[in-house]
Amino acid sequence: MSIPPSARGKIVTFLLLTFAFSSVFWMLSLRAGSIRPYVLGIMWCPGLAAIITQLVYERTLRGLGWQRAKPRYLGISYAVPLVYTLLGYGLVWATGLGGFPNLEAIAAIQRQYAPSASPFLAMMGYVAVMATVGVALNCVSALGEEIGWRGLLVPELVKHTSFTRAALLSGLIWAAWHYPGIFLLDYTNPGVPRWYAALCFTVLVVAISVIVAWLRLKSGSLWTAVIFHSAHNLFIQAVFTPFTSNTGPTPYFIDEFGLVVPSVAAVIAYLVWRRRGELSLPEPPTAPRPIGPTVRTPALH
Repeated sequence: MSIPPSARGKIVTFLLLTFAFSSVFWMLSLRAGSIRPYVLGIMWCPGLAAIITQLVYERTLRGLGWQRAKPRYLGISYAVPLVYTLLGYGLVWATGLGGFPNLEAIAAIQRQYAPSASPFLAMMGYVAVMATVGVALNCVSALGEEIGWRGLLVPELVKHTSFTRAALLSGLIWAAWHYPGIFLLDYTNPGVPRWYAALCFTVLVVAISVIVAWLRLKSGSLWTAVIFHSAHNLFIQAVFTPFTSNTGPTPYFIDEFGLVVPSVAAVIAYLVWRRRGELSLPEPPTAPRPIGPTVRTPALH
């Protein structure tokens, strides 16, 4: 089903603003030689674009999903990233594709945060802080993206097309938005071809887009997507990847740019997609009836 021009204008406006704002930070990142100093700015580009678009078209910020979600859905949003990262990295460690623990990373954490504690206690304390305070603080950056992707884009798409198409299309757009960082900057696994990193990353982002879109629409709340996004980033970037030692092929299998986590996330996404019938979605608009007399075709008997 095609998206009507009236709805297409709002979506196109949001996307044009998102990529226009982001291009400023991509250029700054290119000049700096790294995306790291500008991550927060880049992540808030979709949010700023969504806020402007919503004000222009609706004259209000209502409709972006600000309402609170039931604790059940917030808990699921936190737990699902933990499940697929734990399963993925557990598989990597069990098969020797990556080692555990990374003693160098643990020693660095011990020196920085708990010099008087044992390596094990330092590691466990670090994980506890990242899984709680870290996730909460990271919601600030995750909110910037999610106001755009799940606050505006997904609800607009499902007004005019199916859940499947809305989830897949939003995921592909979300992945493409990251491509400058993957192909031109340092948003990738060192030593991995950029095309491979982009492919794995696209599979992962499309898969989690299905999950997060379902949570956003089922709960009616943007905050499920924010918590999911924050937990996903923290568990992968701050916990599981640093604690994994390189055994040779490791970069090809870990993180967002390796094979394993996207594969596990895709399985979970399929299970979530099968429950799409539980969503209460608006009926897509029907085509207008033609003006003029109706000509009946004689029935054949």
